[in-house]
Amino acid sequence: MIPYGRHSIDDDDIAAVVDVLHSDWLTTGTKILEFEQAMARMVHAQDAVAVSNGTAALHCAMHAIGLQAGDEVILPPLTFVATANAVVMCGGVPVFADVDPQTLLLDPHDVEEKVTSRTKAILAVDYAGQPCDYDALRGIADAFGLVLIADACHALGASLRGRPVGSLADLTILSFHPVKALTTGEGGMVVTMQAEYAKRMRMFRNHGITTDHQQRLAKQTWEYQMTDLGMNYRLTDFQCALGLSQLRKLPGWITRRQAIASRYDQAWNTIPGIHPVPVGSGVSHAYHLYVIRVDQEKLGVDRATLFSLLREQGVGVQVHYIPVHLQPFYREQFGTEPGLCPHAEAAYEDILSLPIYPALKNEEVDEVIATLKDVAASHDLISTAVS
Repeated sequence: MIPYGRHSIDDDDIAAVVDVLHSDWLTTGTKILEFEQAMARMVHAQDAVAVSNGTAALHCAMHAIGLQAGDEVILPPLTFVATANAVVMCGGVPVFADVDPQTLLLDPHDVEEKVTSRTKAILAVDYAGQPCDYDALRGIADAFGLVLIADACHALGASLRGRPVGSLADLTILSFHPVKALTTGEGGMVVTMQAEYAKRMRMFRNHGITTDHQQRLAKQTWEYQMTDLGMNYRLTDFQCALGLSQLRKLPGWITRRQAIASRYDQAWNTIPGIHPVPVGSGVSHAYHLYVIRVDQEKLGVDRATLFSLLREQGVGVQVHYIPVHLQPFYREQFGTEPGLCPHAEAAYEDILSLPIYPALKNEEVDEVIATLKDVAASHDLISTAVS
């Protein structure tokens, strides 16, 4: 099976981890700050806070902005459930705004229509690795006094009009799960342009305590103060060592992902009914996912059947995502129903993620393309001339 995503680990990564495993600090050591500073430099952010996973990063961000019971956060439904869950964890109310029918990114026009006196923040999602329209979203945020947050768990390494993801919003969420742009096994980070947000998140990831172990060690004191209710969301030093090693290879990996996407794009001219999600003007796409839309009328087959046939032939396609507002929890707790976000719902019916990761070889890309063609041809889905 060619999976839709796969991590890349080499001897340098392993050596970096082993080096920390031989040290005195497996956690709360200096590698964490080193990783944070390196990431902040790369994405042109003022500060960065490393945490145990992407969901923890979302939770930290909601805490940092002071989200309280009844506060509303506007977000798209075409995302993983963690995006909305983090809002609910802090007592907030997720307000789902629809996506643009072409790019599948949060639609600024619908966002503006959903703003109320209770709105606290806009939580944009860089779906598949393409940055949202942050100029438009910033205009809305500033006009209504809202915090602008980017769930960029797909988009590390992307940019918009020359500005890297990480510098486009007040807070930006990153994930280091194995299928993401780089991995620490599990892990996440929030990068921000505001020091106060970073301070609050550092306390929150460490039980709400005002100082960490290194600060107390420097002052030769055992005393500490817990001034807020926090979590244990710390990331280990050996994970950060892996992240640092991976970060050095990130530009090359993004270039490779873009080359794979280009190879896919060129292939669909010969298969009527297969359409890649378009890339906006001024966007450098990170391609965490390579998403196609299946015109089921032209192909004469539904997406579910195509999914099964491709997997039977060893192509590990996936669907990203079931719209969050259609999940039972949100329907029961917040009364969301089909029809709330018609563009996201329509997209869900025909999207399919194809394999993409840096180690994917051109021959394997071609195998995916050929398999899709063969599956289509064998079911009379494309014309004899094309097949």
